[in-house]
Amino acid sequence: MAADTDLQAPPPASRHPLDFPANVLASVGTVWIFLIMCLVVADVIGRDFLDAPITGVAEFSARSVASIVFLQLAAAVCSGRMTRSDFLLNLIGKRSPAAVTALDVLNSVVGVALFGALAIIAWPELRQSLASSEFYGVQGVYSVPAWPFRGLIVAGSAAAALCYLLTIPGILRRHGAVAAAEDPLGGGA
Repeated sequence: MAADTDLQAPPPASRHPLDFPANVLASVGTVWIFLIMCLVVADVIGRDFLDAPITGVAEFSARSVASIVFLQLAAAVCSGRMTRSDFLLNLIGKRSPAAVTALDVLNSVVGVALFGALAIIAWPELRQSLASSEFYGVQGVYSVPAWPFRGLIVAGSAAAALCYLLTIPGILRRHGAVAAAEDPLGGGA
């Protein structure tokens, strides 16, 4: 027997224009996670069995978390996987599909504003980090430049804002397709 399908699900959106670059960034983040896992395992083995820990693993891993999140953010926006309350939207959509479209557009506008503001706010910190040669860690023991981490936050925020902005036309097209499908006269008399 065939699996039940959700008849209320919106039609699949067309491919997002930034799918490929967003997925490349997400792939870099995924590889980074794998490398950190390998580094942590090597540190544990070195620490417990060889009495030779790898210096700076904890600090590098801690700094990497935010960078990885921002690398994968644009892909989440492009694919529509950002956190949202589908239960509430489904309830609203049963009464007014136009209200759901308006909320989706509002969500995208807020996403553009939020991540655009984050990129703008983080930009001076990136410039300051480059100008001052800021480093994380303990000088002489372990240090890593801060600017790549700050740069990934700026780039990831800007990419997420752009993805949200380019999502708006797809939302409006989807609403137009749903409205035309619900018209019993097929768009005219």
